[in-house]
Amino acid sequence: MSNPHIIPLDVIQLVYAYGLILLSLALARLQQIGHEKQLLWASIRMLFQLVAVGYLLHLVFAVNSPFPVILMLLAMAGFSLQVAGSRIKKRIPNFYRVMGSSIFIGCGGVTFYFCLVVVGYTPWFDPRYLIPLAGMIVGNAMNGASLAAERLSAEMHERREEIETALCLGATSRQSADQAVRNAYSASLRPTINTMAATGIVALPGMMTGQILSGTEPIVAVRYQIAIMCAITGAVAITSFLIVQQGYRCFFTDAHQLKGEG
Repeated sequence: MSNPHIIPLDVIQLVYAYGLILLSLALARLQQIGHEKQLLWASIRMLFQLVAVGYLLHLVFAVNSPFPVILMLLAMAGFSLQVAGSRIKKRIPNFYRVMGSSIFIGCGGVTFYFCLVVVGYTPWFDPRYLIPLAGMIVGNAMNGASLAAERLSAEMHERREEIETALCLGATSRQSADQAVRNAYSASLRPTINTMAATGIVALPGMMTGQILSGTEPIVAVRYQIAIMCAITGAVAITSFLIVQQGYRCFFTDAHQLKGEG
């Protein structure tokens, strides 16, 4: 049964909405920034991906089993890893192993903690809760994780002479890379901190807005938004921490020698 509070959008209304994408393309072309093809391709990809996910979720919701839910979560994590890898120009050594294990532990751990302890619904694999919540947590955490990996790689290359000097003076790999690790971790947290600082006054988050539009009481939507922001922050902090702690080790040999640039 449809919710009487929700105003449905038909195809014509979506066409009107897509007009804003066309306007964006026109402005990009007017400024000659060269992003027209990327913007058009991204919008088409977004369209087909969301439609496909919508039909897939309809099937998953109809199946009372954890297996399709887990498969979809793994697919989401794998896709996010692939997207992160394509965005980063200078990757850390063993990129996919470091990123994959960090996402699995950081995002996976926070997601199940949030779903089972904070929200506390049953059964634990209920796709109406688990999949959307996991998507928000993983999607937002990937931004911090990508920043952590990219900044760590940049710091290690920019500070190469400084690190080699510290090693020659008897420092361990951890001591010589300490500032690079700190800077990378700081960079990964900064967008999340800025988002939290602006949430509520400057911007109304998507989850809260969607719940209000669906007829949920504003105070209930606010509580959910506070909870999910806490979960996202925790996922970013844990995932990025694991990335920088594993990542810097990949630049050194077991004998605490800096590897050659590849």
